[in-house]
Amino acid sequence: MSSNSRGKYFTLTTFGESHGPAMGGVIDGCPAGVTIDLAEIQKDLDRRRPGQSRLTSPRNERDQVEILSGVFEGRSTGSPIGFIVRNADQRSADYDEVKKAFRPSHADYTYDRKYGFRDHRGGGRASARETLNWVVGGAIARQVLTHEQVDTMAWTQRIGTIELAKSEAKFQRIEVEASLVRCPDSQVSAQMEKAIESAQSEGNTLGGCIEVSVNKVPAGWGDPVFRKLHAELGHALFSINAVKAVEFGSGIEGSRSTGKDQNDAFQKVGEAVKTATNNSGGIQGGISNGEPVTIRVHFKPVATIGSTQQSVNQDGEEVSLEVKGRHDACVIPRAVPIVEAMVNLVLVDAMLASKISRIS
Repeated sequence: MSSNSRGKYFTLTTFGESHGPAMGGVIDGCPAGVTIDLAEIQKDLDRRRPGQSRLTSPRNERDQVEILSGVFEGRSTGSPIGFIVRNADQRSADYDEVKKAFRPSHADYTYDRKYGFRDHRGGGRASARETLNWVVGGAIARQVLTHEQVDTMAWTQRIGTIELAKSEAKFQRIEVEASLVRCPDSQVSAQMEKAIESAQSEGNTLGGCIEVSVNKVPAGWGDPVFRKLHAELGHALFSINAVKAVEFGSGIEGSRSTGKDQNDAFQKVGEAVKTATNNSGGIQGGISNGEPVTIRVHFKPVATIGSTQQSVNQDGEEVSLEVKGRHDACVIPRAVPIVEAMVNLVLVDAMLASKISRIS
């Protein structure tokens, strides 16, 4: 199996299965001398981990990261940063029923067709548990980006049909984290919580949308033609389990507009060049223009539901299947730090590329 690495200059390679002994990875290309705050990495892992509230999977994992190499006296050495997170609360027997049968809308059938063999315990490499590796990598990338004052923040914009009204207000991270669903509006958050609890009680699941804003991205990050910044971001975000659509700036709504309404006029603000609006979402021609990078990431409902479903097994027989295991009724609250991580991994790569693309 290939394709377990991402990034050109800041490369993250990951390993592990959901029901194996550990998850882990190696980061190659982290500049030397960066302060690596283990507590900050752990904080992002805690935001992603299962069992953090009544609304998430009850799988009880501490998800404690261990740094194996590349960090000395709290700073990166420039050598590869190796890390692992040990698995502790697997219940592999929950997956005995799907050893041969294919769960609807999971990766079971496609993995079987591609490799002729699969790890049925929790989905193996297809499990969303793999994303904890990305959160570790993204947390380290965030600490590199801090030197450029780049700040990535995501929040829950929609769960099911419950939606946060569009607002120009600047949300604070403390407002996002005060909510069980990571929605910065307390009234909308309460409605979202009820929607998830209702889905849980019905054995059903919900999808939703996460919004991202990245401030202080300098103009000039990203490479034409095939490594455009939004193309790289889209590739990374579509790698996240259950993501089905990604929008930048005005996105789909912008496609219903006209050029007169859509174009972002340039203006001089002091010594800086700014745009009067930000319909482009901070990216033009595949290169950042200095405005906030704005993204919306849409997730389908979790595929594991608490109802009997029709399927087919490896012998080609039609079967009735009731999937067991501990799963989220909605992944959106736990996916917020995953989305931030993937954005940061792309941006740190773009930052490093920009430093070698021109000589001042």
